[in-house]
Amino acid sequence: MEQIYTIPVNEAFEASAADKSCGCPFCSLHNKLENDELDLILGASMMEPDVRIKTNEQGFCRTHYDMMFVRKNRLGMALTLESHINELKSQIKGGGLFAQPGAAAIKRIGELESTCYVCKRIDFNFVHMVETAVFLWDRDEAFREKLAAQPYFCLPHYRMMLEYGKDRLGKKRFPEFEKACAAIVNAYIEELGEDVSWFCKKFDYRYDAEPWYNSKDAVERAMKFLRSDLHKNDK
Repeated sequence: MEQIYTIPVNEAFEASAADKSCGCPFCSLHNKLENDELDLILGASMMEPDVRIKTNEQGFCRTHYDMMFVRKNRLGMALTLESHINELKSQIKGGGLFAQPGAAAIKRIGELESTCYVCKRIDFNFVHMVETAVFLWDRDEAFREKLAAQPYFCLPHYRMMLEYGKDRLGKKRFPEFEKACAAIVNAYIEELGEDVSWFCKKFDYRYDAEPWYNSKDAVERAMKFLRSDLHKNDK
């Protein structure tokens, strides 16, 4: 079952099944979405009036400011900032005879601190990718095999899979889906726990002569599993 909207999901699951170092397929999907959005905002979308209105209103979080900065398109970033700052000038000033001092600044800056144009775009598209994965598992036998071959799902994306699976599959189908996903996560967390424990033991002189086995990168893998492996810049 191959449609345009299923291609990215299938490709991410195939890549992770073929190469375990790719990790959680949803992290890969998130990172691709993020890099695509950053390319667009500093490129083709930069001068589009409807996009500029949204970026002026929403701004960007610090993470995405940093990721835009290292992409080395200073002019593109400066043009976006110029428009955003010019609009902010009037919005954070107190206005009117009876305006409460500081009220405009508190309100507008508070809004900016909780919004990001890139985050909103990613969140909107990423939800559909999780829904697509659930849909494919329900309708496509080949995709079930791909899901079963995953190295792991990070916990935040595992939660999303279960939430959307429960909502979309119903009481009859969801238990089977949950079982398939849980088998992957439970096996990985057992292995990861053993690797982290062995990593700790290696700092005990009694284990100095023992091999590291698969524990040298256990701390890094644990962080990716617990909190996702996001914001990987491909530039």
